[in-house]
Order: sequence, then C-alpha cells, then structure tokens
Amino acid sequence: MDRMFRVLAFWTGIFTVMFFIGDMYSMAYLFLVQTVFFLAVSYLKLSERMYMYLFGAYCTIFFVGFTYYSNFILVPGFGH
Repeated sequence: MDRMFRVLAFWTGIFTVMFFIGDMYSMAYLFLVQTVFFLAVSYLKLSERMYMYLFGAYCTIFFVGFTYYSNFILVPGFGH
C-alpha cells in the first residue's frame, strides 16, 4: 500500500509540473503540497488499514473542499 502512495505522489508531482508550466501557480502549489504529503506518508511503513484510513480521510477532505468551492466560490458566468 505504501507503493500506491508513491504512485499518487508521482502523479500529483506530474500535475504540479504541468501547472507550473501553464502559469497556474496557486494550483501548482496545492498539488505540490499533496505530492509532499503522499511521499511523506508512503515512507512511514504503516499498516494497510491505516493507509486506507488516511486515503479515506484524504478523499473526504477533498470532496468537501471541492463541493464548497464549486457551490460557493466558483460563480457561473460568461467570462470577464
């Protein structure tokens, strides 16, 4: 299970680089934080149950944050 967190760190790292190249710095920093988190957790040698709990907590925080962002911050419109 620790290898899957390294895979998640790899892909979030790829997204970090792509966001930096695309001049989307705030999103790049957000993905950089996620990359560091996944990489740090992958080397803790936790039990598989604990890795699943951490991933469930990560998904819960992400979904709550994304729902808040899409409902209250992202205002639909036709451009500025």
